[in-house]
Amino acid sequence: MAGAETVRSEEAGGSAPLRKPGWRSIGPGIVVAATGVGAGDLVATLIAGSKFGYTLLWAAVVGCLVKIALAEAAGRWHLATGRTLFDGWRSLGAWTTVYFVGYVVVWGFVYGAAAMSSSALPLSALFPDVMDLKWWAVLCGLTGLVFVWFNRYAVFEKVMTVLVGVMFVVTVYLAVRVTPHLGSAVAGLAPVLPEGSLVYTLGLIGGVGGTITLAAYGYWVNAKGWNDISWIRVMRLDNRVAYLTTGIFVVAMLFVGAELLHSSGVALAKGDKGLLDLGEVLETRYGTATAKLFLVGFFATSFTSLIGVWHGVSLMFADFVARFREQRGGGAAAAVVEREKSLPFRAYLLWLTFPPISLLFLDQPFGLVIVYGVIGAFFMPFLALTLVWLLNSERTPRQWRNGVLSNAVLVAAGLLFVVLCVQQVRELPW
Repeated sequence: MAGAETVRSEEAGGSAPLRKPGWRSIGPGIVVAATGVGAGDLVATLIAGSKFGYTLLWAAVVGCLVKIALAEAAGRWHLATGRTLFDGWRSLGAWTTVYFVGYVVVWGFVYGAAAMSSSALPLSALFPDVMDLKWWAVLCGLTGLVFVWFNRYAVFEKVMTVLVGVMFVVTVYLAVRVTPHLGSAVAGLAPVLPEGSLVYTLGLIGGVGGTITLAAYGYWVNAKGWNDISWIRVMRLDNRVAYLTTGIFVVAMLFVGAELLHSSGVALAKGDKGLLDLGEVLETRYGTATAKLFLVGFFATSFTSLIGVWHGVSLMFADFVARFREQRGGGAAAAVVEREKSLPFRAYLLWLTFPPISLLFLDQPFGLVIVYGVIGAFFMPFLALTLVWLLNSERTPRQWRNGVLSNAVLVAAGLLFVVLCVQQVRELPW
């Protein structure tokens, strides 16, 4: 564990020594970044690379900077105020509670099925004769349930770190294997918008690593044992390293899209199945071993998102229930680290697992998907703009409120997510 500085920092208000950040402390950021980067994000990056080559590389970099700012703001709120994010939302009015409940109920139902299916796709491709895709999906959901149910944060973090290591090795290997043109890549850092690229650019900036799990970052920070402002420097290093890792994933996939798909004119299907298309291209070009290694990385990417949501959003739901009971006179809310085995935590775990299994056996659940798309599209602007509100108010100690740069990035992110939200709603099959 990182030690404390001997000299008290003026930045900390003289109330506590700031702990020295160290590599052994890295953890919650890796968890939030790995959870936020799903198979669909990688497909979107590949498609952008296949259509525009390296031209939109700058957008991927900007997207990682935006996520660093959002996660840092969420973690700073938890550490500077000693309050959870849901507690902050509740202080903004009852409308935030109504929104949160509606969101996690509908979103959790549909996301559970999507996460199980995404994790099942590479397993079905690796072992095509073992069982049907639907049963692979059920197995993935039940495995995630059992793992999160019986393990606390420390074990969860270690497993996530191992899976991130697998993702890292596979994506970097693929990027090196396709032999990227570094000169073109460097040129791609210049902000340029080719004709027809606006939607893809906004998607790269706003989509990769951007989900409700960004809001869960502060909860994982507390579960790690970081509970006051003395951990602020540790948290910031953790967050930056995590999204640097995410940036490498994204850049590597853009390289693959630019070199392997752009030059040959190969088009991928949208959604998670696009990665199966890439697997076939890799097998044709580089052989079966490379294709299977890619499928292993595909599984690691999908399964980290599954267990990350199973754990992180369940923590948030448990906090919501605790604050609701506290408001109704049910006593003080428990610490975050005490909620991993609570009844609300486990109830939401069950909600994420068993009701969504029914969707796996329906061919076209269009009505629910439309509702999910509309509600889900509104979460990221909600997160960005409420963080601006909370971190500029008296709810936050003055020395830890947003500066000009933080406000600029968060407001810009909020507006970006509003545009993405409108775009997503417009694309829904009404």
